[in-house]
Amino acid sequence: MRLLQASRQVAIPDDVTVEVKGRRVRVKGPRGTLSKDMRHAGLDMFLTTNEEGAKIFKVDCHMGKKKKLASIRTTISHVTNMITGVTKGFEYKMRLVYAHFPININIVENGAKVEIRNFLGEKRVRVIKMLPGVTIARSDAVKDELILTGNDVELVSRSTSLIHQICLVRKKDIRKFLDGIYLSGKGTVVKDE
Repeated sequence: MRLLQASRQVAIPDDVTVEVKGRRVRVKGPRGTLSKDMRHAGLDMFLTTNEEGAKIFKVDCHMGKKKKLASIRTTISHVTNMITGVTKGFEYKMRLVYAHFPININIVENGAKVEIRNFLGEKRVRVIKMLPGVTIARSDAVKDELILTGNDVELVSRSTSLIHQICLVRKKDIRKFLDGIYLSGKGTVVKDE
């Protein structure tokens, strides 16, 4: 059954500007600018104000079936993540786990590239380039912890996945060989009080 009209909206903070042009959304904030092309979703996107006069980003869907109605929430979630990214930023934490051979990490090019050595005692050097806008650093507080920061949550999480996947144990019993680099925490760079 088709729903005549469905809509969702998200409030825009005062220090953030959102532009919508041809279903391309650009969000500017104190930490930078993010943009996303959402032309694939056949939805109406526009900026308006609510009864109190606050700015809101609104997404409408006319005569939508189940899948199209689900894309309304997806679009709102993307814009919410973009607003969080340009105001607070995203921070992912990873831990180095090893039983015998200590994993050595070298962060080069000002946090744009990571070199992983001595994983399970192997001589091979694993090199991972961070995706654009993502920086990596060692944690000062915790031993064997990496901190990835950036404005775009998709790029930060994909960089985390690249590091995790390059350190998967092959041709051994993974119940016994638990070595690797694992995601240990997610959050924002600017912490809430």
